[in-house]
Amino acid sequence: MPRAKTLSATEKTDIVENKTETGFDKYKYDEEIAVPSTDGRATKRVKLDLEVDATAKDLGVNPYAKWIHLAHAVDSWRIFPRIFILTYIVLLHKSVLWYMDLANPTLEQSGLISIVVGAGAAWFGLYTGSKR
Repeated sequence: MPRAKTLSATEKTDIVENKTETGFDKYKYDEEIAVPSTDGRATKRVKLDLEVDATAKDLGVNPYAKWIHLAHAVDSWRIFPRIFILTYIVLLHKSVLWYMDLANPTLEQSGLISIVVGAGAAWFGLYTGSKR
């Protein structure tokens, strides 16, 4: 089946800005395109007319504006990262006190405390390295 011929830039018409009777700005795009026929032997030219309304629509007051404002406020307060850091501090404090109370700590217990203390650097890096 032959491929449709693409038109050159000189064969295409430009976008023309029109004012309609309603006062909306509309962009009209006219172009002739080559479409293969159903029998597969020839192509035919079809003129395509398309009007697109490019004006902004006033949809009224956003009913979710207060929720969006609250979400931005909660995000700027950074509640959840602070809760996570506070939880880590409590976990670190309790686990270090537990470790220091051990008479003869094993290798596994030392590894656990090493991981808990090392995770603090990752938590703090993530907390301070964020955008805000």
